Amino acid sequence: MKIVQKFGGTSVADIPKIRSAANKVKSEVDKGNKVIVVVSAMAGVTNQLVGYCKDFPSSYNLREYDVVVSAGEQITSGLMSIALQDLNISSISLLGWQIPILANDAHAKALIDSIDTSKILSHLDRGEVVVVPGFQGVNKKNDIVTLGRGGSDITAVAIAASVDANYCDIYTDVDGVYTSDPRIVKNARKIDKITYEEMLEMASLGAKVLQTRSVELAMKFNVSLRVLSSFSGAPGTLICSEEKVVEKEIVSGIAHSMDEAKITLVSVEDRPGIAASIFHTLSEYNINVDMIVQNVSEDGSTDLTFTVSKHELLSAKNAVENNQEIKWRKLLIDDDVSKVSVVGVGMKSHAGVAKTMFKALAEKNINIEVISTSEIKVSVLIKAAFTKEALVCLHKAFDLDQ
Repeated sequence: MKIVQKFGGTSVADIPKIRSAANKVKSEVDKGNKVIVVVSAMAGVTNQLVGYCKDFPSSYNLREYDVVVSAGEQITSGLMSIALQDLNISSISLLGWQIPILANDAHAKALIDSIDTSKILSHLDRGEVVVVPGFQGVNKKNDIVTLGRGGSDITAVAIAASVDANYCDIYTDVDGVYTSDPRIVKNARKIDKITYEEMLEMASLGAKVLQTRSVELAMKFNVSLRVLSSFSGAPGTLICSEEKVVEKEIVSGIAHSMDEAKITLVSVEDRPGIAASIFHTLSEYNINVDMIVQNVSEDGSTDLTFTVSKHELLSAKNAVENNQEIKWRKLLIDDDVSKVSVVGVGMKSHAGVAKTMFKALAEKNINIEVISTSEIKVSVLIKAAFTKEALVCLHKAFDLDQ
Protein backbone atom coordinates (compact mmCIF):
# COMPACT_ATOMS: atom_id res chain seq x y z
CA MET A 1 0.00 0.00 0.00
CA LYS A 2 0.93 3.63 -0.50
CA ILE A 3 0.26 5.78 2.55
CA VAL A 4 0.66 9.51 3.13
CA GLN A 5 1.30 10.43 6.76
CA LYS A 6 0.91 14.06 7.72
CA PHE A 7 2.20 15.33 11.08
CA GLY A 8 0.93 18.65 12.41
CA GLY A 9 2.90 21.20 14.39
CA THR A 10 2.14 19.76 17.84
CA SER A 11 3.19 16.32 16.56
CA VAL A 12 6.66 17.61 15.60
CA ALA A 13 7.00 20.32 18.24
CA ASP A 14 10.48 19.25 19.37
CA ILE A 15 13.13 16.61 18.69
CA PRO A 16 11.59 13.94 20.99
CA LYS A 17 8.23 14.36 19.22
CA ILE A 18 9.90 14.20 15.80
CA ARG A 19 11.56 10.95 16.89
CA SER A 20 8.19 9.64 18.06
CA ALA A 21 6.59 10.56 14.73
CA ALA A 22 9.46 8.86 12.91
CA ASN A 23 8.67 5.66 14.81
CA LYS A 24 5.08 5.82 13.52
CA VAL A 25 6.50 6.07 10.01
CA LYS A 26 8.77 3.11 10.73
CA SER A 27 5.81 0.98 11.80
CA GLU A 28 4.23 1.46 8.36
CA VAL A 29 7.52 0.79 6.57
CA ASP A 30 7.94 -2.41 8.60
CA LYS A 31 4.55 -3.54 7.26
CA GLY A 32 5.90 -3.23 3.73
CA ASN A 33 4.04 0.01 2.90
CA LYS A 34 5.43 2.79 0.75
CA VAL A 35 5.28 5.98 2.79
CA ILE A 36 5.27 9.68 1.99
CA VAL A 37 5.52 11.96 5.01
CA VAL A 38 4.22 15.54 4.99
CA VAL A 39 5.23 17.77 7.90
CA SER A 40 4.12 21.08 9.32
CA ALA A 41 6.44 23.56 10.99
CA MET A 42 7.25 22.86 14.63
CA ALA A 43 4.51 24.26 16.90
CA GLY A 44 4.77 28.03 17.21
CA VAL A 45 7.44 28.47 14.52
CA THR A 46 5.14 29.77 11.78
CA ASN A 47 3.64 32.36 14.15
CA GLN A 48 7.18 33.43 15.05
CA LEU A 49 8.13 33.79 11.38
CA VAL A 50 4.95 35.75 10.61
CA GLY A 51 5.78 37.97 13.57
CA TYR A 52 9.20 38.74 12.12
CA CYS A 53 7.54 40.01 8.94
CA LYS A 54 5.06 42.12 10.90
CA ASP A 55 7.92 43.77 12.79
CA PHE A 56 8.49 45.89 9.71
CA PRO A 57 6.13 48.90 9.74
CA SER A 58 5.80 49.16 5.97
CA SER A 59 3.62 46.77 3.99
CA TYR A 60 5.90 43.81 3.32
CA ASN A 61 6.20 42.13 -0.06
CA LEU A 62 4.22 38.87 -0.10
CA ARG A 63 6.84 37.16 -2.24
CA GLU A 64 9.41 37.66 0.50
CA TYR A 65 6.81 36.81 3.14
CA ASP A 66 6.39 33.38 1.53
CA VAL A 67 10.16 32.86 1.51
CA VAL A 68 10.25 33.55 5.25
CA VAL A 69 7.20 31.63 6.47
CA SER A 70 7.87 28.52 4.36
CA ALA A 71 11.17 28.00 6.18
CA GLY A 72 9.51 26.34 9.17
CA GLU A 73 8.30 23.31 7.21
CA GLN A 74 11.65 23.04 5.41
CA ILE A 75 13.44 22.71 8.76
CA THR A 76 11.04 20.04 9.99
CA SER A 77 11.31 18.01 6.77
CA GLY A 78 15.08 17.84 7.08
CA LEU A 79 14.89 16.88 10.75
CA MET A 80 12.29 14.19 10.04
CA SER A 81 14.45 12.69 7.32
CA ILE A 82 17.45 12.67 9.69
CA ALA A 83 15.31 11.00 12.39
CA LEU A 84 14.25 8.28 9.93
CA GLN A 85 17.83 7.70 8.82
CA ASP A 86 18.74 7.36 12.50
CA LEU A 87 16.25 4.46 12.58
CA ASN A 88 18.06 2.87 9.61
CA ILE A 89 15.26 3.83 7.21
CA SER A 90 16.30 5.18 3.82
CA SER A 91 14.77 8.65 3.52
CA ILE A 92 15.02 11.81 1.47
CA SER A 93 13.42 15.21 1.91
CA LEU A 94 12.06 16.94 -1.21
CA LEU A 95 11.04 20.59 -1.06
CA GLY A 96 8.07 21.92 -2.99
CA TRP A 97 10.22 23.27 -5.81
CA GLN A 98 12.21 20.03 -6.08
CA ILE A 99 9.18 17.82 -6.74
CA PRO A 100 7.76 20.24 -8.06
CA ILE A 101 4.39 21.17 -6.57
CA LEU A 102 3.18 23.78 -9.06
CA ALA A 103 0.79 26.46 -7.78
CA ASN A 104 -0.62 29.76 -8.96
CA ASP A 105 0.78 33.23 -8.20
CA ALA A 106 -1.46 34.04 -5.21
CA HIS A 107 1.25 34.49 -2.56
CA ALA A 108 0.17 33.50 0.98
CA LYS A 109 -2.98 31.77 -0.34
CA ALA A 110 -1.88 29.89 -3.46
CA LEU A 111 -3.86 27.06 -5.05
CA ILE A 112 -2.11 23.92 -6.28
CA ASP A 113 -2.26 23.49 -10.07
CA SER A 114 -0.42 20.18 -10.44
CA ILE A 115 2.10 17.83 -8.81
CA ASP A 116 4.79 16.01 -10.78
CA THR A 117 4.86 12.65 -9.01
CA SER A 118 7.68 11.07 -11.03
CA LYS A 119 10.44 11.95 -8.56
CA ILE A 120 8.33 10.89 -5.55
CA LEU A 121 7.43 7.55 -7.12
CA SER A 122 11.01 6.94 -8.19
CA HIS A 123 12.25 7.30 -4.60
CA LEU A 124 9.40 5.13 -3.30
CA ASP A 125 10.34 2.41 -5.79
CA ARG A 126 13.87 2.50 -4.41
CA GLY A 127 12.52 1.76 -0.96
CA GLU A 128 12.95 5.29 0.39
CA VAL A 129 10.55 7.29 2.52
CA VAL A 130 9.92 10.69 0.93
CA VAL A 131 9.52 13.59 3.36
CA VAL A 132 7.77 16.68 2.00
CA PRO A 133 7.37 20.04 3.74
CA GLY A 134 3.70 20.99 3.72
CA PHE A 135 2.26 24.43 3.02
CA GLN A 136 4.56 25.28 0.10
CA GLY A 137 4.82 25.08 -3.66
CA VAL A 138 6.39 26.96 -6.54
CA ASN A 139 4.85 29.11 -9.26
CA LYS A 140 5.80 29.37 -12.92
CA LYS A 141 8.36 32.07 -12.06
CA ASN A 142 10.09 29.59 -9.72
CA ASP A 143 9.06 31.71 -6.73
CA ILE A 144 8.12 29.95 -3.51
CA VAL A 145 4.42 30.31 -2.73
CA THR A 146 2.51 29.21 0.37
CA LEU A 147 -0.98 27.72 0.53
CA GLY A 148 -2.43 29.62 3.48
CA ARG A 149 -2.70 28.60 7.12
CA GLY A 150 -3.45 24.90 7.46
CA GLY A 151 -1.86 24.38 4.06
CA SER A 152 0.04 21.26 5.14
CA ASP A 153 -3.26 19.35 5.19
CA ILE A 154 -3.81 20.47 1.60
CA THR A 155 -0.32 19.32 0.60
CA ALA A 156 -0.90 15.89 2.14
CA VAL A 157 -4.28 15.34 0.46
CA ALA A 158 -3.06 16.65 -2.90
CA ILE A 159 -0.06 14.30 -2.87
CA ALA A 160 -2.25 11.38 -1.76
CA ALA A 161 -4.59 12.05 -4.68
CA SER A 162 -1.70 12.42 -7.14
CA VAL A 163 0.01 9.13 -6.21
CA ASP A 164 -3.29 7.27 -5.70
CA ALA A 165 -2.51 6.53 -2.05
CA ASN A 166 -4.64 4.03 -0.17
CA TYR A 167 -4.88 6.32 2.85
CA CYS A 168 -3.93 9.81 3.91
CA ASP A 169 -3.35 9.76 7.67
CA ILE A 170 -3.56 13.11 9.44
CA TYR A 171 -1.74 12.91 12.78
CA THR A 172 -2.66 15.60 15.25
CA ASP A 173 -3.09 16.22 19.00
CA VAL A 174 -6.60 14.74 19.10
CA ASP A 175 -7.56 11.12 18.49
CA GLY A 176 -10.29 11.76 15.94
CA VAL A 177 -13.35 13.81 15.07
CA TYR A 178 -15.84 14.25 17.92
CA THR A 179 -19.60 14.82 17.97
CA SER A 180 -18.81 18.23 19.49
CA ASP A 181 -15.88 20.02 21.08
CA PRO A 182 -14.89 17.67 23.95
CA ARG A 183 -13.38 20.59 25.85
CA ILE A 184 -16.88 22.08 26.12
CA VAL A 185 -19.24 19.09 25.89
CA LYS A 186 -18.05 16.45 28.36
CA ASN A 187 -20.22 13.72 26.79
CA ALA A 188 -18.87 14.28 23.27
CA ARG A 189 -18.00 10.98 21.53
CA LYS A 190 -15.38 10.14 18.96
CA ILE A 191 -16.92 9.36 15.57
CA ASP A 192 -15.65 6.21 13.88
CA LYS A 193 -16.73 7.22 10.36
CA ILE A 194 -17.92 10.51 8.93
CA THR A 195 -18.73 11.51 5.35
CA TYR A 196 -16.80 14.10 3.37
CA GLU A 197 -19.90 16.31 3.28
CA GLU A 198 -20.33 16.19 7.04
CA MET A 199 -16.64 16.83 7.71
CA LEU A 200 -16.66 19.71 5.24
CA GLU A 201 -19.58 21.31 7.06
CA MET A 202 -18.00 20.65 10.47
CA ALA A 203 -14.67 22.15 9.33
CA SER A 204 -16.28 25.22 7.78
CA LEU A 205 -18.49 25.71 10.85
CA GLY A 206 -15.65 25.88 13.34
CA ALA A 207 -14.29 22.37 13.94
CA LYS A 208 -10.49 22.77 13.91
CA VAL A 209 -9.47 19.18 13.18
CA LEU A 210 -8.99 19.60 9.42
CA GLN A 211 -8.52 22.51 7.04
CA THR A 212 -11.63 23.08 4.88
CA ARG A 213 -9.84 23.10 1.53
CA SER A 214 -8.17 19.79 2.31
CA VAL A 215 -11.56 18.14 2.89
CA GLU A 216 -12.88 19.59 -0.39
CA LEU A 217 -9.86 18.15 -2.17
CA ALA A 218 -10.29 14.74 -0.51
CA MET A 219 -13.95 14.65 -1.54
CA LYS A 220 -13.15 15.66 -5.12
CA PHE A 221 -10.55 12.91 -5.57
CA ASN A 222 -12.10 10.36 -3.18
CA VAL A 223 -9.07 10.25 -0.88
CA SER A 224 -9.71 8.21 2.27
CA LEU A 225 -8.65 10.37 5.23
CA ARG A 226 -7.91 9.08 8.70
CA VAL A 227 -7.59 11.48 11.64
CA LEU A 228 -5.27 9.92 14.23
CA SER A 229 -3.52 10.93 17.43
CA SER A 230 0.25 11.34 17.41
CA PHE A 231 0.33 10.55 21.11
CA SER A 232 -1.73 7.36 21.38
CA GLY A 233 -2.42 4.21 19.43
CA ALA A 234 -6.19 4.69 19.62
CA PRO A 235 -8.19 4.16 16.43
CA GLY A 236 -9.14 7.47 14.86
CA THR A 237 -11.87 8.70 12.54
CA LEU A 238 -12.22 7.67 8.90
CA ILE A 239 -13.49 10.39 6.55
CA CYS A 240 -14.89 8.79 3.43
CA SER A 241 -17.68 8.77 0.84
CA GLU A 242 -21.29 8.43 1.96
CA GLU A 243 -21.50 4.94 0.44
CA LYS A 244 -18.94 3.64 2.96
CA VAL A 245 -20.99 4.79 5.97
CA VAL A 246 -23.55 2.04 6.54
CA GLU A 247 -25.56 3.56 9.39
CA LYS A 248 -26.08 7.26 8.79
CA GLU A 249 -26.93 9.31 11.86
CA ILE A 250 -29.63 11.95 11.44
CA VAL A 251 -27.25 14.34 13.20
CA SER A 252 -23.57 13.41 13.40
CA GLY A 253 -22.23 16.41 15.24
CA ILE A 254 -22.74 19.85 16.75
CA ALA A 255 -20.23 22.48 15.62
CA HIS A 256 -19.70 26.04 16.72
CA SER A 257 -17.73 29.12 15.72
CA MET A 258 -16.89 32.13 17.89
CA ASP A 259 -15.40 33.99 14.90
CA GLU A 260 -18.69 35.64 13.97
CA ALA A 261 -19.86 39.23 13.63
CA LYS A 262 -23.29 40.51 12.62
CA ILE A 263 -24.01 43.62 10.54
CA THR A 264 -27.53 44.99 10.14
CA LEU A 265 -28.55 47.75 7.75
CA VAL A 266 -31.76 49.27 9.10
CA SER A 267 -34.37 50.74 6.74
CA VAL A 268 -32.70 50.05 3.42
CA GLU A 269 -34.79 50.94 0.37
CA ASP A 270 -36.62 47.79 -0.79
CA ARG A 271 -36.07 47.72 -4.54
CA PRO A 272 -34.44 45.35 -7.05
CA GLY A 273 -30.64 45.56 -7.15
CA ILE A 274 -30.00 46.80 -3.61
CA ALA A 275 -28.89 43.44 -2.22
CA ALA A 276 -26.83 42.80 -5.36
CA SER A 277 -25.08 46.15 -4.90
CA ILE A 278 -24.29 45.49 -1.23
CA PHE A 279 -22.89 42.01 -1.74
CA HIS A 280 -21.04 42.97 -4.94
CA THR A 281 -19.20 45.62 -2.92
CA LEU A 282 -18.34 43.09 -0.22
CA SER A 283 -17.03 40.63 -2.82
CA GLU A 284 -14.77 43.34 -4.26
CA TYR A 285 -13.24 43.62 -0.77
CA ASN A 286 -12.80 39.80 -0.78
CA ILE A 287 -15.12 39.50 2.21
CA ASN A 288 -16.89 36.18 2.68
CA VAL A 289 -20.51 36.59 3.77
CA ASP A 290 -22.09 33.69 5.62
CA MET A 291 -25.62 34.01 7.00
CA ILE A 292 -28.12 36.43 5.41
CA VAL A 293 -31.63 37.42 6.48
CA GLN A 294 -33.94 40.14 5.15
CA ASN A 295 -37.04 41.56 6.85
CA VAL A 296 -39.38 43.71 4.75
CA SER A 297 -41.34 46.45 6.53
CA GLU A 298 -44.75 47.86 5.62
CA ASP A 299 -43.24 51.28 4.88
CA GLY A 300 -41.42 49.93 1.83
CA SER A 301 -38.02 49.61 3.51
CA THR A 302 -36.15 46.51 4.61
CA ASP A 303 -33.68 45.51 7.31
CA LEU A 304 -30.80 43.48 5.89
CA THR A 305 -28.66 41.39 8.25
CA PHE A 306 -25.58 39.35 7.35
CA THR A 307 -22.60 37.82 9.13
CA VAL A 308 -18.86 37.95 8.43
CA SER A 309 -15.82 36.73 10.33
CA LYS A 310 -14.65 39.02 13.13
CA HIS A 311 -11.31 39.80 11.49
CA GLU A 312 -13.16 41.06 8.40
CA LEU A 313 -15.69 43.14 10.33
CA LEU A 314 -13.95 46.50 9.92
CA SER A 315 -13.35 45.90 6.20
CA ALA A 316 -17.01 44.91 5.75
CA LYS A 317 -18.17 48.05 7.57
CA ASN A 318 -15.95 50.24 5.38
CA ALA A 319 -17.11 48.48 2.23
CA VAL A 320 -20.78 49.12 3.00
CA GLU A 321 -20.20 52.72 4.11
CA ASN A 322 -18.25 53.48 0.92
CA ASN A 323 -21.04 52.22 -1.33
CA GLN A 324 -22.75 55.37 -2.57
CA GLU A 325 -25.59 53.47 -4.26
CA ILE A 326 -27.34 52.44 -1.06
CA LYS A 327 -28.85 54.41 1.78
CA TRP A 328 -29.94 53.25 5.22
CA ARG A 329 -31.14 54.82 8.44
CA LYS A 330 -28.81 53.03 10.82
CA LEU A 331 -25.91 50.54 10.70
CA LEU A 332 -25.75 48.11 13.62
CA ILE A 333 -22.75 45.94 14.48
CA ASP A 334 -22.63 43.05 16.96
CA ASP A 335 -19.52 40.89 17.41
CA ASP A 336 -20.73 39.32 20.67
CA VAL A 337 -22.33 36.38 18.86
CA SER A 338 -21.54 32.77 17.96
CA LYS A 339 -22.78 30.32 15.37
CA VAL A 340 -24.00 26.89 16.46
CA SER A 341 -24.79 24.22 13.87
CA VAL A 342 -26.18 20.70 13.75
CA VAL A 343 -24.74 18.57 10.94
CA GLY A 344 -25.72 15.20 9.50
CA VAL A 345 -26.28 13.50 6.13
CA GLY A 346 -29.32 11.82 7.69
CA MET A 347 -31.15 15.14 7.38
CA LYS A 348 -31.57 14.42 3.67
CA SER A 349 -34.18 11.77 4.46
CA HIS A 350 -35.50 12.81 7.89
CA ALA A 351 -37.77 15.71 8.79
CA GLY A 352 -37.96 17.52 12.12
CA VAL A 353 -34.33 18.42 12.74
CA ALA A 354 -35.00 22.18 12.81
CA LYS A 355 -38.00 21.65 15.09
CA THR A 356 -35.93 19.64 17.58
CA MET A 357 -33.13 22.17 17.47
CA PHE A 358 -35.35 25.24 17.98
CA LYS A 359 -37.36 23.56 20.75
CA ALA A 360 -34.21 22.58 22.67
CA LEU A 361 -32.86 26.13 22.47
CA ALA A 362 -36.22 27.63 23.44
CA GLU A 363 -36.40 25.44 26.55
CA LYS A 364 -33.09 27.02 27.63
CA ASN A 365 -34.39 30.54 26.81
CA ILE A 366 -31.72 30.93 24.12
CA ASN A 367 -32.84 33.43 21.50
CA ILE A 368 -32.08 32.76 17.82
CA GLU A 369 -31.00 35.85 15.90
CA VAL A 370 -30.28 34.43 12.42
CA ILE A 371 -30.95 31.05 10.79
CA SER A 372 -29.32 29.43 7.75
CA THR A 373 -29.70 25.93 6.33
CA SER A 374 -28.27 23.55 3.77
CA GLU A 375 -29.18 20.00 2.82
CA ILE A 376 -27.19 18.56 5.74
CA LYS A 377 -26.98 21.37 8.30
CA VAL A 378 -28.96 23.93 10.27
CA SER A 379 -27.08 26.89 11.74
CA VAL A 380 -28.25 29.55 14.17
CA LEU A 381 -26.66 32.74 15.42
CA ILE A 382 -26.97 33.31 19.18
CA LYS A 383 -25.39 35.45 21.87
CA ALA A 384 -21.86 34.25 22.57
CA ALA A 385 -22.54 33.84 26.30
CA PHE A 386 -24.99 30.99 25.57
CA THR A 387 -22.63 28.96 23.35
CA LYS A 388 -21.70 26.28 25.87
CA GLU A 389 -25.29 25.84 27.07
CA ALA A 390 -26.50 25.55 23.47
CA LEU A 391 -23.89 22.93 22.57
CA VAL A 392 -24.68 20.82 25.62
CA CYS A 393 -28.46 20.93 25.22
CA LEU A 394 -28.35 20.20 21.47
CA HIS A 395 -25.90 17.34 21.99
CA LYS A 396 -28.42 15.81 24.38
CA ALA A 397 -31.48 16.66 22.25
CA PHE A 398 -30.13 14.68 19.31
CA ASP A 399 -29.11 11.69 21.47
CA LEU A 400 -25.40 12.22 20.85
CA ASP A 401 -24.71 11.67 24.55
CA GLN A 402 -25.50 7.96 24.13
